[in-house]
Formats: sequence, C-alpha cells, structure tokens
Amino acid sequence: MIRIAAAGDLHVGLDSVGCYSPLLAHLHERADVLLLAGDLTQHGSIDEFHVLAKELAGLHTPVAAVFGNHDYHQGHETRNREILESVGVRVLEGEYMVLRMGEERLGVAGIKGFCGGYAGACGAEFGEPEMKSFIRTTKEDAESLRIALDAISGCDVRVALTHYSPIKGTLVGEKLEIYPFLGSYLLAEAIDGAKADLALHGHSHKGTDQGVTPGGVPVRNVAMPVIRTGYQLFSFGSAPSPSVESMGESTG
Repeated sequence: MIRIAAAGDLHVGLDSVGCYSPLLAHLHERADVLLLAGDLTQHGSIDEFHVLAKELAGLHTPVAAVFGNHDYHQGHETRNREILESVGVRVLEGEYMVLRMGEERLGVAGIKGFCGGYAGACGAEFGEPEMKSFIRTTKEDAESLRIALDAISGCDVRVALTHYSPIKGTLVGEKLEIYPFLGSYLLAEAIDGAKADLALHGHSHKGTDQGVTPGGVPVRNVAMPVIRTGYQLFSFGSAPSPSVESMGESTG
C-alpha cells in the first residue's frame, strides 16, 4: 500500500513558529510521503521560509513541494528553494521524484502551474504581447508537467502535484468571476495525456475537495482551508485508485 499525505496553502508567516510541526507529530506512522501543494508562506520572504524549514525539519517522512503564487511574491524563489532543500524537502518545478515503498514505487511530478481559465471560458494566446505571454506561461507549465509525468517509468502510482487547479470542479464555492485566475484546463490536458493516477492542488480556499478530469483522473483540492486539517491522507492499494484513509490533526 502507498500512503500519501497532502496539504496546500499553509501560509506560514513569521508568527507561525511551532504551529505546523505539531500537526505532523504522527505523520511517519500514517504516511509514506508528504506532498505540499504551494502557498507554503504568506509573502514568500526568506525569513518565512526559514520558519517553514524549521517546522519541516527532522521529519522521518520524505517531503516534496511545489511553490504557489504567494511564494513568488518577493522574488526569492531560488534562495527559498535552497532553504527547504537544506532540510531535505524536494522542491519540484517541472521535475519529478520516485520513491520506493517496499515493493511499490510512487512517482510524483510537480509544477506550480498557472491560470487562464477552462474550456469555454479561457484566455487565448492572441492580441497584445502581455496576453500572449500570460497564456504562453500556462502552456509551458502544462507541457513541463506532461513531460515530467511521462518521464516517470516503472511506478505503480503517478501523482501530479500543482498549486493551480487543473479543473473547475474543485473550484465550486468560489466566485465564478475569479475562476480564470485559479487554474487552467491545460493542466488537466497534461494530466490526462500522461494518464496520471491522481492530481493534487491547492490555491482555491473556498472550493470543493474533489473532482475529476475529463479523462477520469481523480483531482483533490488539499488547500488547508478546504480540508481543515494538517493534511489529508490518501491510500492506494493493489489497484491505482485513491481512497481517503484518514485525516491529519485538526487545525481548528
């Protein structure tokens, strides 16, 4: 069995010292890996990432993460990645990792992703240079995700980890006007094209916890304001179909 703990939108700040680590106290007993779906900090500052690193240091469980839009705010992505990797957290940006759990192997491909909207209500790479650049960013991120997923071989389960949502199904509860800024259908096309087994994302604080891509891949919104726990725990048995096994400690 492969057990995956996942959470997004931790929004760690300078006042968060000692707040998240207690929620992970029994993580090593419950999960084989912890996946973090972006917006790890409030403002993307170096000091905030030092706080986050201390919260994650010393875990006996592998951790992989993608950054979110908040983590990019101050432009310190390179330094902040170094801070997390110094405590063993693997940051994925168009990259993948493979973990062995006994006789089973888990592959995780991650990227922040970007926005642009969904089929029938999305932006196009047309018109002003600014608009072309906007949509081109989404296309490039989606293609990077697909390539990373395709590069994973010999795994029993493959997971796509993003910050932005690949579908609008997990956005239900948000204002319709902001859907185009919460994700893009191009991410779902990449996930379906690579035939992933599960997609995890954050970003949508008022959304819905679960949905499915047009190609049938389960999608889970693991933003902490949605799951209302330190992490959500998923398990895969002999067939690559996820089930919710239990919840992490409450944040409330």
